[in-house]
Amino acid sequence: MSNSGPRYAIYFAPNPSSPLWCFGCSVLGYDAATALEVGFATMLEDNCPEWRELTQDPRRYGFHGTLKAPFHLHPDASEAALLDAVTAFAANEPCVHLAGLEVAGLSRFVALVPVGESTALQALASQVVTAFDFARAPLTAADRERRNKASLTERQAHYLETHGYPYVHEDFRFHMTLSGPLDKDLIDDVQIGLSQLYAMEVPAGPVTIDTLAVFKQDTSDSRFRIIARAPLA
Repeated sequence: MSNSGPRYAIYFAPNPSSPLWCFGCSVLGYDAATALEVGFATMLEDNCPEWRELTQDPRRYGFHGTLKAPFHLHPDASEAALLDAVTAFAANEPCVHLAGLEVAGLSRFVALVPVGESTALQALASQVVTAFDFARAPLTAADRERRNKASLTERQAHYLETHGYPYVHEDFRFHMTLSGPLDKDLIDDVQIGLSQLYAMEVPAGPVTIDTLAVFKQDTSDSRFRIIARAPLA
C-alpha cells in the first residue's frame, strides 16, 4: 500500500516581509509564501555559477525551520481539521526567543542554526511532533526503506515508527537549510560566503519563533507552499 495525495509539514517560516525571509528566499531562489521563483542574491551567482543546481533540493521545500517533517494525511483526518488544530495549538503556546541565528556547516550542507542552546525551542518542537501525529498517515514500506538507508540508532528507529521521522525529541536540531549536499571542498567556502551575505542582509540580534506555518505539497513533483500561518501566543 502506498500513500498518495498531498503532503503537509509544520514549519517555522519568518514573516514574509522580514529581512530574514527575504534572505532565505534569495538564497534558495523560491518564495513559498507566493509560490513563485525569486532571483538569487547577486553575490551567489557571481561567485558560484552552479548555485542553482546546489540549491535544487531545498528549493522544493522553501525556506523554513522544520518542526514536524512532511507527512501524508491520515485517512480519518482532513486539511481543514489539521489547520484548525494548528491554530488552536498555536494560540496556547508562547513564542520562543533565540539569541540569534548563525550560518553553520552541518554534515554535507549549510544552514542557519540557533546561537546557543534553547530548551524552549526543543520543547516546542517535541510538542508539535506529538500534537499532530493524529493527522499523519502510517508509514509505508517504501517510507521505512527510504528512511532506514541512514544509519539510525535504536532510539531513532523507534521515533521513525512512532512519529514518521527519526530526528525528533532528543535528536532534534533546529536548522534552516540554505544548500543541498555539497562536496567537502565546497562547504567551507559556501559557509563563509553565506555568512557574509547574512551579515549584510539581516540585522544582528535576537530572532523570535512566533508562528507555525503549514506548508503543502500538492504532488510529489511540486514545491511546498504556505497555506496557513498561526501566530504563537
